[in-house]
Amino acid sequence: MEVIGKIKVVNPEQQVSAAFKKRELVVTTDEQYPQHILVEFTQDKCDLLSNYNIGEAVKVSINLRGREWVNPQGETRYFNSIQGWRIERLAAEAPAQQAPPMPAAQAFAPATNLNEEEADDLPF
Repeated sequence: MEVIGKIKVVNPEQQVSAAFKKRELVVTTDEQYPQHILVEFTQDKCDLLSNYNIGEAVKVSINLRGREWVNPQGETRYFNSIQGWRIERLAAEAPAQQAPPMPAAQAFAPATNLNEEEADDLPF
């Protein structure tokens, strides 16, 4: 799966425990109703965010992760996270170049030899 948008936030690396670190990124999508998607990069993937800045257009490859947790009262809760594993800069969109107009000699002319009485054998 992928999230495409502009970087809104790049948080500093957090050392959660002696063996676990993470870094969070917020990407704002470019839609009618923009979404602010929080993506976590963990362990060695934290370094992927070092060369990115706020405002850059990116494509982030993600995995959805879900986990179950039972609290001390015995109630089961479910949590989801979005984990990033790759990030790519999107090239600034260049203005589209228009194709040169086709010379009149190469343009298609309407057919003039139609016979209305021939059976149409097309199935649609």
